[in-house]
Amino acid sequence: MGKVDELLASVVAAEQVLTGPAIGDDYTHDEALTATPQTPAVVVLPETTDEVAAVVRLANEHNIPVTARGAGTGMSGACLPVAGGIVISFERMNRVLEVDTENFVAVVQPGVTLAQLDEATSKHGLVYPVYPGEYSASLGGNVATNAGGMRAVKYGVTRHHVIGLEAVLPTGEVIRTGGKFVKASTGYDLTQLIIGSEGTLALVAEATLKLYPRHEHQATVLAPFTSLDAVTVAVPRIVGSGVGPLILEYIDMLTMSATCDQFGLELGIPADVKETAFAYLVVMLENAHADRLDEDVQAVCEHLHELGAIDVYVLPSNAAVQLIEAREKAFWLAKANNADDIIDMVVPRAAISDFMSKVSGLAQQHGAWIAGCGHAGDGNVHLAVFQNDDVVRGELMHELFAVGMALGGTISGEHGIGTEKKRYFLELEDPVKIDLMRRIKTAFDPNGILNPGKLFD
Repeated sequence: MGKVDELLASVVAAEQVLTGPAIGDDYTHDEALTATPQTPAVVVLPETTDEVAAVVRLANEHNIPVTARGAGTGMSGACLPVAGGIVISFERMNRVLEVDTENFVAVVQPGVTLAQLDEATSKHGLVYPVYPGEYSASLGGNVATNAGGMRAVKYGVTRHHVIGLEAVLPTGEVIRTGGKFVKASTGYDLTQLIIGSEGTLALVAEATLKLYPRHEHQATVLAPFTSLDAVTVAVPRIVGSGVGPLILEYIDMLTMSATCDQFGLELGIPADVKETAFAYLVVMLENAHADRLDEDVQAVCEHLHELGAIDVYVLPSNAAVQLIEAREKAFWLAKANNADDIIDMVVPRAAISDFMSKVSGLAQQHGAWIAGCGHAGDGNVHLAVFQNDDVVRGELMHELFAVGMALGGTISGEHGIGTEKKRYFLELEDPVKIDLMRRIKTAFDPNGILNPGKLFD
């Protein structure tokens, strides 16, 4: 095999291939706290599906590892390059190809960011509702990791909204799955198989996404509680009340205090309430009609009072925006405070309190400090782990995941496995399922060129 860049000269223009010093630091890592950056042999910047297919075909012929990259906002090391390999960066495939107002779908290239898509859909009074907390994230990356976010309690996650794909297989062949329809019973669902596969089965070159009417009226209710148990009891009551919350989040007292200090939030909570509050529940509602929204807010406030909230605050719109934006930056808050790792374990929502009680005990046993918040409506718990001894932290993480799985949960709700959670995934997951996944990987990618080292060794 000759030099990788020399091989690529036959399929893409020279200015689309970055080598040596031209490979910026951003291409060497994602946002995983524990991953070691790695510089690839080359970065390729394709502009068409045909170019992606040509690069992958060449890589397969020469057994060169290929890693797909979107915006690099992932947190599991899933787009970490391989030494001597190719990174295919989709930054130039960044067009919203269509907003179909008859079928309520958008067709996008993988490099389109959530911010770009939101701008395009807003012009038509529509919205793509999945928002994992970072508007610079790309749709290709969201598909690869099955991204979720705070709005999942109402709208679900990425896999509920991707109804079609154009995908490049490791052989360089191009397939189309699904389309502008919402149901099909025609063989295996390859769309759903590719979603969440972290770039190990195929590269997404185009995605067809479901859209929804955009509701202009929103309101946010903040309710402090004296215990996480009380929050856990309140969540299913709110979900079952019929108001359909857009966001249903819990924030523990330590995270709320740090968030308010870091971002200068003034939420109007009296000092005596802060002293007795152990956890906060944030409920955001939306509606197409202002009067109906007011009725829903009133109903939620009454429910929360009945469920034992210390008090209930309907936040002014500017304070609500600031709180949600700050909550979305929880990872950056943890990073700024030198967290050693982060967890996005998901458990049945009724088990959150039990899980967090066990988390507290495990933290004490391992000399760690753990703080967090989470999507209370869907049981997705986000924790920042502070324990700088790698061995001790590894044991703690293993036990945290084991406890959560024993409660009916799974290791990652939305960040994925990548390289950084792979150890725990292989140690704790059913070996029969792991073996089946390996066989699926082999069926798609017999030479093992797509994103090696992610999910499996």
